[in-house]
Order: sequence, then structure tokens, then C-alpha cells
Amino acid sequence: MALAPAAAAIGYPFLLDAFHAVVGTQTVSLPPLAIANATFILIAAFVVPFLGIVLACRPTPNPGSRRLAYASVVSPTLYVFLGVVQALIKSPIPDEVAWCAIWLAIAIWSQSARGPVAAAVPAVGDWRVVHGVTAAVLFLYVVFHLTNHLFGLMGPDAHATVMKFGRVVYRSAVGEPVLVAAMLFQVRTGLFLAWRWSAAAHDFQRTYQVASGAYLSVYILGHMNSVFVYARSFLGIPTDWNFAIGAPTGLIHDAWNIRLLPHYALGAFFVLSHLASGLRVVLIAHGVDQRSADHLWGVCVAMSAIVAAAIVAGMCGVRIGALAS
Repeated sequence: MALAPAAAAIGYPFLLDAFHAVVGTQTVSLPPLAIANATFILIAAFVVPFLGIVLACRPTPNPGSRRLAYASVVSPTLYVFLGVVQALIKSPIPDEVAWCAIWLAIAIWSQSARGPVAAAVPAVGDWRVVHGVTAAVLFLYVVFHLTNHLFGLMGPDAHATVMKFGRVVYRSAVGEPVLVAAMLFQVRTGLFLAWRWSAAAHDFQRTYQVASGAYLSVYILGHMNSVFVYARSFLGIPTDWNFAIGAPTGLIHDAWNIRLLPHYALGAFFVLSHLASGLRVVLIAHGVDQRSADHLWGVCVAMSAIVAAAIVAGMCGVRIGALAS
């Protein structure tokens, strides 16, 4: 059971391969059985990170096993990160082989890194407060960025129009360095907090907050690598709508691009629900009844899922006008 997260993570890319084997490379109507199989496989891929969250809640005496569970949560975004790095170094090793080797090493480390269970409330000093304040500032960018992607439901032109407006600020000579610095600060403090909190078992809400924060840290690093290194420097292409959806093949019918679907969906979902987790902590600290705070958190998580689904639907070609007609 201790190695279940590693087993799930190792199987993750093969689930995506199986999905691609079912849907193929052509945009054609699939028979009902094929659609059912593809849906089941994709759901199984999405289960991997949530299984990690559940397993991280277990009161195991080995912090290495718990951290292995947390690590498995980042599988979807880490697999994208790996694929981009593999492309950058022009590695002849298949992504799946490199992935299995990495997770075998992580699994071995997790079982050798034994130590006493830390206190239920680790010493994090003021880092948690600073991390939260920076997140509150970045919230403005997150809201704009996700709203921009929601315009994808209206088509690439609508998305590009909104993005052009936003880039006046976040692509400016001042805005971009400040944004990058703030993001990297969040990654640094987030990983520090996640490492401290992951040493002991916590309730589901705290575990979810730590796990979603870990996912976002890897997501941000991978996204910056994809944008600044791979797209701008290595390929010399614009990071526009076509880059995001893996045009011309798209997200669904390409063996490599399919990994972007869970990566994007969970990125949008976790960033919103992670902010909701932070809000829950603040509300409870200021005297709000925990049951009320938990209820609000649940509503926010549900809304996060709806927003994430809408964003990915737009990236997969769903259009509001087409639905209305």
C-alpha cells in the first residue's frame, strides 16, 4: 500500500497512451463503445492525483510514504514538464521509459527516507502569511488569465483580443519581471510549506491544500519552462492560442498533446480551489464557524471544477455559439 502512489504515477502515461490508441489521430465519429472506453481511460488518468490526496491523508508513521503520495499528485503536470525537457535536450529515450525510471527512484527514496513523524503543526514561521499575501496579489492575474481562457469558448479571436489587452500590463518591461518574480517566490515558499506540512498526517482540507499547492508549484515551473525556454528561445514561436492547444492537431488526437488536457484542467482547478483553501484558513482564524467555512470551501471547489471544465472544453473546440444552435 505504501508504494501505491508510485504505481499509480507510473501507470499514468500508459493511460494516456491507451486513450490515444482508442481515439486515434483523425477527427472522426467514434462508435459508442470506443467513446465509453476513451472516457473511462481518461477518468482513470484524472483519478491518479486524487488518489494521491486520499493516500496522503493516511496516518502512516513513515513521512516518506506520505510524501510519495503527495508527489503522485503532481504526475499530470510533471509529465508535461518531463516531455518538454526531453524535447529540449533531444533525448532519444521515450518519455515513458524516463518517467518509469524517475518514479522508481522516487519510490526507493521514499522508503529509505524514514524519520520521526513531525508535530501536527510544523514550525513555518511567517512564511505562511507571506505566501498568502503574495497569493492575494497574484489573484488578480489568475482571475484575468482564467477569464481570458474562458473566452476560448467564443473562439480563438475572442481569446486573442482579451489576451492582447492583458499583455499590455503583464508583458510590459516592468510587469513581466515582477510577475515572474512573484510566481517564483510563490513556488519557493509553497514548496517549503508543503515539505513541512507533509511530514505529518492532517485532515482532508489541509491535505488538499498542501497537495494542490505542490501541484501548482510544479505547474508554474513547467509552464515558465515551456513559455520562456521552449517556445520563445528554443522554437522562436509566439505563445498564443495555437501554442496552448497544440495546433494543428489539438489536444485530443495527438499522442503527445493529450497530456496537456489533464495538465491544464487540473492547473485551473487546483489554482482556484487552492485559493479557496487559503480563504478557508483565514476565515476560521478570524472566528468564522468551521462548518460554515467548510461549506463555503466545498462550494468554491465545485465552482473551480466547473470553470476548469469550461476552459478545457474551449481548448478542445467547444464553442458557445455551436451549443446555442
